[in-house]
Amino acid sequence: MTQDSSALREEGNSHFKAGDVQQALSCYTKALKISDCQSQSAILYRNRSACYLKLEDYAKAEADASKALDVDQGDVKSRFRRAQALEKLGQLEQAFLDAQKCAQLEPKNKAFQDLLRQLGAQIQQKAAQFSSTDSRVQQMFKLLLDSSAQTSDRQKAAQNLVVLSREDAGAEQIFRNDGVKLLQKLLESQEEELVLSALRTLVGLCTGHQSRTMAIVNELGMDSLCGVMGSSASAVSLSACHLLQVMFEALTEGMKKEIRGKDEAILPEPSRELRSMLRHLIDMLPATSVSGSGRDSAINLLVKQVPRKSLKNPDNSLTLWVIDQGIKKILEVAGTVPEFGNGPPLTDNTPMSCSVLLNKLYDDLRSEKERENFSKLCEEYVQHHFGSSSMESKLRAIQTVSVLLQGPSDVGNLTLELSGIMEAVISLCASENISHQQVAVEALIHAAGKAKRASFITANGVALLKDLYKKSENDRIRVRALVGLCKLGSAGGTDFSMKQFAEGSTLKLAKQCRKWLCNESLPPTSRRWAIEGLAYLTLDADVKEDLVEDKKALQAMFELAKSEDKTVLFAIGSTLVNCTNSYEIEKPDPQMVELAKYAKQHVPEEHPKDAQSFVEKRVVKLLEAGVVSALVCMVKQESPTLTEACRECIARVMLALVVRHEDRGLVVAQGGGKALLPLVSESTDMGKIKAAQALAKITITSNPEIAFPGERVYEVVRPLVSLLALDCTMLQNFEALMALTNLAGISERLRQKIIKEKAVPKIEGYMFEEHEMVRAAATECMCNLALSTEVQKLYQATESDRLKLLVLYSGEDDERLRKAASGTLAVLTGDSPELCLRIPGTTSHWLEIFQALLLSESQDLRHRGVVIIMNLMQADKSLAEKLIESEALEILSVLTTGDDPIQASIRKAAQRCLDLAMEYGLIRSNEGGTNGNSEE
Repeated sequence: MTQDSSALREEGNSHFKAGDVQQALSCYTKALKISDCQSQSAILYRNRSACYLKLEDYAKAEADASKALDVDQGDVKSRFRRAQALEKLGQLEQAFLDAQKCAQLEPKNKAFQDLLRQLGAQIQQKAAQFSSTDSRVQQMFKLLLDSSAQTSDRQKAAQNLVVLSREDAGAEQIFRNDGVKLLQKLLESQEEELVLSALRTLVGLCTGHQSRTMAIVNELGMDSLCGVMGSSASAVSLSACHLLQVMFEALTEGMKKEIRGKDEAILPEPSRELRSMLRHLIDMLPATSVSGSGRDSAINLLVKQVPRKSLKNPDNSLTLWVIDQGIKKILEVAGTVPEFGNGPPLTDNTPMSCSVLLNKLYDDLRSEKERENFSKLCEEYVQHHFGSSSMESKLRAIQTVSVLLQGPSDVGNLTLELSGIMEAVISLCASENISHQQVAVEALIHAAGKAKRASFITANGVALLKDLYKKSENDRIRVRALVGLCKLGSAGGTDFSMKQFAEGSTLKLAKQCRKWLCNESLPPTSRRWAIEGLAYLTLDADVKEDLVEDKKALQAMFELAKSEDKTVLFAIGSTLVNCTNSYEIEKPDPQMVELAKYAKQHVPEEHPKDAQSFVEKRVVKLLEAGVVSALVCMVKQESPTLTEACRECIARVMLALVVRHEDRGLVVAQGGGKALLPLVSESTDMGKIKAAQALAKITITSNPEIAFPGERVYEVVRPLVSLLALDCTMLQNFEALMALTNLAGISERLRQKIIKEKAVPKIEGYMFEEHEMVRAAATECMCNLALSTEVQKLYQATESDRLKLLVLYSGEDDERLRKAASGTLAVLTGDSPELCLRIPGTTSHWLEIFQALLLSESQDLRHRGVVIIMNLMQADKSLAEKLIESEALEILSVLTTGDDPIQASIRKAAQRCLDLAMEYGLIRSNEGGTNGNSEE
């Protein structure tokens, strides 16, 4: 076993020297698992610590160095590595002690002395900063506690505290000086500015700091924090919601991994505090004392904190706990009918927010048993209220069914099938009570979600909806009836042959929807329902064409996208997806179509106006109307109603907007590039791919540093690398490679980012792709990456066939591939004589390949060829002899002639080759020019 671990250690050392840190780390870890020798394990821990330092995982580097020192306190290498890790973790005093010990053991070691001086300077700077910060904090406290001070001075002091809390030193001083009690007094004040400043200061104290967060939660109490979030002042409520979100993040991060660096305290498991916070949020939901915006904030936090079930996060115990503790309270809010005035205050967004929360809880369930229990709880709640003799209870049941249909629709359909509910919905649609009608019509609309149910309602409910639309004197009922008709009329989807209503009916419905949408005198809810109608009707291409021609309607829709009404977001997203045809379109196999016709089966037909030429014109008109700014505003919305499905719609539309090269500049100028970045991490899997592809298209044709200024350009790399996957299309692979090529040509830091995202092996894989454009794009990307030392080392590895591939590609017929491969060779051979010496061993045709480059009609290929020849001749005299003995000498001689300024770089490199040949004594110069005969 010891022998095996020694072999693994040596293998790890080889990988580490070659720059393959990940492979070295793997070898050391395997060796540690089988090592039965304490001294051997200490060396392995020390080596693995070096790997973690390279990978910037400083917590693990410090831990491994400490394990090595446990065996041998005199191990100076381990102590030095621990000092380096501790410095990065912010533990300067401990790092200084380790560096001091290293310097004592080896006084003449310059690296130890340099680190010691560096740490000493940092400690002095930190002490001075703390001293300065402490006086500033004390000054702010004095002003805030002085009730006789002017209000403007106190507000300024509170704002200064916010700024100080964002610095490590300031946050620590505020906390140590009993600042939480002062902030609690500010929270209890009636001055909104002071309350906001207190909340923002607490955000600074809690961000990324688990121990402080636990102390603050316990000192302030969740009752107090939830009370502030329940405030009727929307700014205060949102700010408190943000604080609680930061607290949740600090505590959940503490559960995921050991916190080091800023947070040095050893803490108990924070799950108790987390569940206490969640319990308070659940208790807020039905409380009548909580404002509508505060309730929405509580729902929003619950949506964010319910963990999404995944392979990385298989545990859904928190979801089950929330269902057990809170499902009835969520349903109580969901079933509230505001018109009756006896429930908790709601906003227009609350029912949809409840749908989102219920849907997320249901999606996170792992087994059929768990889902059956969830459905049973919902059915029992609905049955309890529907079985009551009170009309209000029956309406509560129907309203709950509506919310379920918009969220976990499977559960909603089960509750809708409970005895008597569908009949009651149909009956109440004819009620003389407007509130009763409204609840019933909305339920009817949501019930028409599936084709099966849509056909049932088409047969039984269309006449009723038409009567309501034509005869009702209340616009709230009319617009809802209109949406019901729109939904039923679009049940055939994009199939041109499946029309539910008579020819022209959908256009009339759409015209009325646009009329309502543009009527600013109507309440926002009615205008929102008008967009719901368009979301269904725009599956018809005639409706799409009419809508994009109606600039007033488009402007009205975009204004609603920027409004406070968050429930409209998905309807707008769906409408735009339909208008841009950015939904998935599966083209049927022509042979299967003919077979279906022969068998007299239905064959879907595409509307003539859904052809690509029509789609492109619609996209142009949407861009002219300002669709990008509307989408950017939608992305910025902080609301549970901006669901992953809604984000997917936005990503699809964004991708459609950047299909044409000439439109990309406009999209970037209006903030589209920036808006895509959050969509690649917060969307459905398909939405992330669509957003990443849109980023790729922009990066290919725009200057990435302008499209994504500052640090944002580095955020683009990961989503582009994610497109280098087998489940992505060939086009997505190709565009990702093109975009990465562009980024890799900008700076070394971007190349390092690409390498760090483990893109190099994926790019190499695509260099073997059969599709010539993908193969060439991958080789071009590797050409730019070859400017990095790490990639050069990969090609310098003696066992690698990478070099052979480049030489062979340099002789291919595809000019683009030849340019990329020969360009990569020109870069690699420039600084590596060892690699140059290996080229003759790659293929027996290497000379012919390089001579063909020199003779190429393409100036780029000639230039690459002459640079490769020059590098080979500079590397070794024997290589120069082989080249001069071949036809290359004659070709080089010709290339030195002429006076075309465009060919200057080629003439210069060719002349350098001849000069080298003369220096080696392989040729001699005559007065009339270069003698082409090599010396014997």
